[in-house]
Amino acid sequence: MKILMFGRGVVATIYGWALEQAGHNVEFYVRPGRAARYGDAVDLDLIDARRRVWGQRVVERWPVRLREALEPDHDFDLIVLSVPHHRLAEATAFLAPRVGHATVLVFGNLWTEPTATIGALPPDRIAWGFPVAGGGFDADGVLRGALLPSVVFGTLGRPPTGRERAVRQAFREAGLRIKEQPDFRGWLWVHFVSDAGLLSQGLRLGSLSQLAGATGGLREGLLTGRELLPLLEARGVDLRRHRVGVLPFRAPTWLTAPALAWLTTHFALARLSLAAHSNPDAEEPREVCRDTLAEARRLGVPVPRLEAAEPHFAREGTGRA
Repeated sequence: MKILMFGRGVVATIYGWALEQAGHNVEFYVRPGRAARYGDAVDLDLIDARRRVWGQRVVERWPVRLREALEPDHDFDLIVLSVPHHRLAEATAFLAPRVGHATVLVFGNLWTEPTATIGALPPDRIAWGFPVAGGGFDADGVLRGALLPSVVFGTLGRPPTGRERAVRQAFREAGLRIKEQPDFRGWLWVHFVSDAGLLSQGLRLGSLSQLAGATGGLREGLLTGRELLPLLEARGVDLRRHRVGVLPFRAPTWLTAPALAWLTTHFALARLSLAAHSNPDAEEPREVCRDTLAEARRLGVPVPRLEAAEPHFAREGTGRA
């Protein structure tokens, strides 16, 4: 399969590497002028957990192919679109006249209605998924991250199409297990407010990385997530279908917060998932919190903990998100 990763961010790079390992032809689309800055290789320092529970460390310099143009008559079979949720509208507007015959995998956080998120992209060309990998580029440009053994795919109330099954197969060939979420819309929104809970408290401390091993901060993040569950119900999410996803927020925090603190201190995969997010100026955590709070206010759902954290994610010069 010929695959275009949209952008050369963390998720695109990790999965692009895994897909190329499986024999797929992988390229990256980057903005004009970025190719020279990025160079023709990526330095990787990854924990790859596809075959070993504790993961295998991979340190290598991976040659990559970058392109700064995308013509409508391209021959890519799959375009993997993994960008911050607040950049999706811009990305889909760019891709709509350039999608060609490709399937587009929307691969990340969503907070709006999925069908509205894709803009003018053809609905029958869309596959929905969510990455289970993460990390960050350090000051020297090295991508330090982790690739977990599964990846999440879902549908919006119907069986997967032939295009969607082909995308799943490509990821299986890369050694990844597929986890299906039939109510993918609800699952995405549960994940989004989970992020908002933890990110809001990470921002209070300076960055998400500061939550690693921080029992108190993790407890507040879990409690913030708990107070956001009524927001999901107000949006029409049936939480009974997502018992596993909401369990960390409903369980007693005297149990869950110390457990998370221990995991993020001693378990490399969990530690990396937080430690890589050390940029205090990162915009996506703030956008997640702003959008969540704005929706809670629109629907009249009280979220006192999230509101208390608002000064840490409000836009500069305002007191509100």
